[in-house]
Amino acid sequence: MVKDIMWHYSRMLCWRALAIVSLALGLLGIPLPGLPTVPFILLSAWSSGKGWPALEQRLLAHPQLGPPILAWRQNGVVPRRAKYLATAMMLLSVVLLQLSQAPLLLRLLLPCFLLLVAIWLWRRPEHVTQDNNYDKTD
Repeated sequence: MVKDIMWHYSRMLCWRALAIVSLALGLLGIPLPGLPTVPFILLSAWSSGKGWPALEQRLLAHPQLGPPILAWRQNGVVPRRAKYLATAMMLLSVVLLQLSQAPLLLRLLLPCFLLLVAIWLWRRPEHVTQDNNYDKTD
């Protein structure tokens, strides 16, 4: 019984810590150009939903942060600006990695992985369409 209670509170504390850290990083990304905002805010909303529902509701109700979170959750939407920024950061990372003394395997595999991430990212919708009725005429 005591173990179950301790396990529950430990899990809740971990989810809350992840929510706070990711929210702080996301908020730091607003004024800092190299730090992404949206992925950290999405991570914060997700983790707070697991261990801190009140924070999740505050994020969803926020006038600037709430709409992108809801768009992601409902339709997997990633704004074009976020796609450009993420792609630029991945490209910069690959260039800096190639100029570094990193192991050869890392310099070969990481660009392939980031290319797959970029392909996935650019296949995500950029906005929600109101017309979801697909009328096919034959």
